[in-house]
Amino acid sequence: MSDAAGDISKLSFEDALKQLETIVRELEQGNVALERSIEMYERGDALRKHCDTLLKSAEAKVERIQLGQNGEANGSAELDAQ
Repeated sequence: MSDAAGDISKLSFEDALKQLETIVRELEQGNVALERSIEMYERGDALRKHCDTLLKSAEAKVERIQLGQNGEANGSAELDAQ
């Protein structure tokens, strides 16, 4: 499983999400053997966690643009943590 985890950790958010969507679609069709379903579910869970981590990292970097009275951007501030 460590090879799979290493493989997942190198994926971009978009690639991980695409793989996760493929897994969900295949599992929803119900044409997968039980053992393979379990493997796919475990990979899907790892992909979901990876996507969540990348998303939280991106959210931490988001900045709120501050507008001046003339409506033009004049700076930025960190996103308020909620």
